Amino acid sequence: MSTPLARPLSAQGFETSAKIHANLGTPQLVEHALDRGEGKLAKDGPLVVDTGRFTGRSVKDKFVVRDETTEDTINWGAINQPMSPEHFANLKADFLEALKGQDELYVADLFGGSQPEYRVNVRVITQMAWHSLFARTLLVRPTKEELADFDPEYTIINLPSFKADPERHGSRSDTVIAVSFTEKLILIGNTEYSGEMKKGVFGILNYLLPAQGVMPMHCSANVGPDGKTAIFFGLSGTGKTTLSADASRTLIGDDEHGWSDTAVFNFEGGCYAKMIDLSAEGEPEIYATTKMFGTILENVAMDEDTREIDFSDTSKTENTRGAYPINYIPNTSAENLGPVPANVVMLTADAFGVLPPISRLTPDQAMYHFLSGYTAKVAGTEIGVTEPEATFSTCFGAAFMPRHPSVYGNLLKERIARGNATCWLVNTGWTGGQYGTGSRMPIKATRALLNAALDGSLNNVEFRVDPNFGFEVPVAVPGVDSAILDPRSTWADKEEYDRTASKLVQLFIDNFAQFESHVDQGVREAAPGAAVAA
Repeated sequence: MSTPLARPLSAQGFETSAKIHANLGTPQLVEHALDRGEGKLAKDGPLVVDTGRFTGRSVKDKFVVRDETTEDTINWGAINQPMSPEHFANLKADFLEALKGQDELYVADLFGGSQPEYRVNVRVITQMAWHSLFARTLLVRPTKEELADFDPEYTIINLPSFKADPERHGSRSDTVIAVSFTEKLILIGNTEYSGEMKKGVFGILNYLLPAQGVMPMHCSANVGPDGKTAIFFGLSGTGKTTLSADASRTLIGDDEHGWSDTAVFNFEGGCYAKMIDLSAEGEPEIYATTKMFGTILENVAMDEDTREIDFSDTSKTENTRGAYPINYIPNTSAENLGPVPANVVMLTADAFGVLPPISRLTPDQAMYHFLSGYTAKVAGTEIGVTEPEATFSTCFGAAFMPRHPSVYGNLLKERIARGNATCWLVNTGWTGGQYGTGSRMPIKATRALLNAALDGSLNNVEFRVDPNFGFEVPVAVPGVDSAILDPRSTWADKEEYDRTASKLVQLFIDNFAQFESHVDQGVREAAPGAAVAA
């Protein structure tokens, strides 16, 4: 049954003759999705959907309106592409005209952010029932009392049937994701990929919160038995979700958070996990959610007769996804937040085999590595590629950061200093040589080192200064083979290590040149420098 909207669509200037399904619950939305042929139920209860030709975000089709509000606050470029106010006005007019002709629309009033002082009221209007289910699964769900006087600040209109006109709308193709911070409106057309809505809200908070002194972060977060919070930055494949999902620690969230004066708070009320090759042995908590009613499985393969799921099937895409409420994971924070961080962990999968398994960073070094956002792709993915390839994604999430990276970097440095947090760089990549020669860092060693860092015991061991990167590296840690702590010693060819390290240092320096004029001298001095052979 619909919950009446405290502020009707007409009060926002949105006229439509469509039947409005407002703030439906999970069971009702699943029923609607099934009745409308939008998905099917798998054997154990989750809703299985197909997102059509778009199985990921359409990055090149996303635009931000460039006007007086955003001219000097957006970091314009290939990621934050500008759209003129005139083109957006045409797009909005055509979207509103399309709304008028809909038979049914789904409206969900939700919060972006779990800390009341910093959350944003978001209204999500969708053509599809399962998109509404996704939105209310991933965002924070208001209580009935909060819905009674809910006034939307930002609105997302998601119409997969809408096709943009590049000439009239200033888009690249007939698919468009357009954000206006002035009109507080996001328009999504001609894509069924649900992640556009999730990242749209992330982008709103990433734009708004820095002005309030709050650090928005693309990271996971958990709280230890000692009540201390740890946050984990990391790009895809570095272990951000795996290492933060620890049965002995309380999960705050797996992807998007804010760091205020008083808390680390989850932006979301759900999780959006990769499903490819998921197993009960490897990730039991996430696997269990795939057998729960209310979970949405996107683009996973299902046997039509038995309704069994095959997580190894990549025939549709490798980016198979599962969306589920965060409380489907055991031992999660009831409030979706925790104390300010005692530890900041930056994860990298160094396929060059140069970085130590764990290093302690100064605040300046932390800002340097945060702005760098380094990881490495392995060789062999393309014919003729024989060496690892460095990847730098500033703030460990460049695609979602509307402002200049230095804004987020300076906020992080300030937060670290104010909270006296300890910062760590953890390499989950290669040891004993680069990819193809060495081996993957043992997960047992990574977990032992990480546990020692988070419980504080690692601060009591002897450290040395890495000659290439200048950060501190433990010399010996109980329960961990000391040889692995010095990457150079694990290489059979020490001179080859030195050459590879020198190459990686130069890649860091070249990449960081874009930030040098935006940071202070301390951060510039935190840059690595290749060791000079004696």
